[in-house]
Amino acid sequence: MYSTTSPYRIITVCTGNICRSPMAALMLTEAFDAEGLGHLVVVDSAGTTGYEVGHPIDPRAARVLTAQHIASENHIARKWRREWFAERDLILALDVDHFGWLQEGAPDPASLEKVRMLRSFDPHMTGRSSLDLGIEDPWYGGHTDFDNTWALIKAAIPGIVTHAKAAITAAENAQAHEPQQVTSMS
Repeated sequence: MYSTTSPYRIITVCTGNICRSPMAALMLTEAFDAEGLGHLVVVDSAGTTGYEVGHPIDPRAARVLTAQHIASENHIARKWRREWFAERDLILALDVDHFGWLQEGAPDPASLEKVRMLRSFDPHMTGRSSLDLGIEDPWYGGHTDFDNTWALIKAAIPGIVTHAKAAITAAENAQAHEPQQVTSMS
């Protein structure tokens, strides 16, 4: 459960952490900053495999982000770590294989509840099966595939921002309603 004593933590997850998940993380960071929530929400990313660990973002993904004035040169690919189930408040899978992998690896029901498909936050995808919510790996394609990835991620961002705002508000309200400890001045 999220608490107001630390930032709300979101992680985006794809295969190698050089295309989809860093694009999503950087786009979300930009969106939270634009909403004035950058100090309350931290977004990062990881891959389900170690294939690309240590590598920078794919140049085609960087091209799309740069065109939107989002810097990506500091991204370094990394692999998912099990302890992040406990340390993150929302775990966003970019495709169905990542979703299944994360669900299978979740150590407890609370962790499992955190795992969502990124596109489940796109209002146009409401009610759709998780099998319909994946974003195919653009690595195998060309510039158009990366542009499409951008568009699919972008459509989900307002819903993710709304979700995080609601979690932050709920935590603030819960904290405001906790009994205050009274100390005696005797």
